[in-house]
Amino acid sequence: MGDWFADGLRFECTGCGECCTGASGYVWVDETEATAIAARLDLSIDDFGRRYLRRVGARLSLVERPDGSCALLDPASRRCTIYDDRPTQCRTYPFWRSIVADEEAWSREGTRCPGIGRGRRHDAEAIRTALRATGATR
Repeated sequence: MGDWFADGLRFECTGCGECCTGASGYVWVDETEATAIAARLDLSIDDFGRRYLRRVGARLSLVERPDGSCALLDPASRRCTIYDDRPTQCRTYPFWRSIVADEEAWSREGTRCPGIGRGRRHDAEAIRTALRATGATR
């Protein structure tokens, strides 16, 4: 059986910051990503870790502000301060298993994200690649 998104999906980031806010959650960061982000912020890896990371079991996640927004989102401009070095999880949004599970989930996310349904079409293979990059088995 084929994926419901076999013809691809349209998405273009508008830079609105909505995907970086909302309910509390996790933004997983691996060691390579943490090193790149620390360098971008001109921090030692230890300082970056103390300031921006939390341990969740055996994994690391970016910390959040009390309102649930990412600590690396500029609150005034609502822009990511590390956009070019953002973690894989951020790079692959909105092609996450929970969002591309079915048309209803995609449509629901589109009410929150103005970039869903606009811009260039991402083909099904690119979407599957994004899913694999975040550990989704699809």
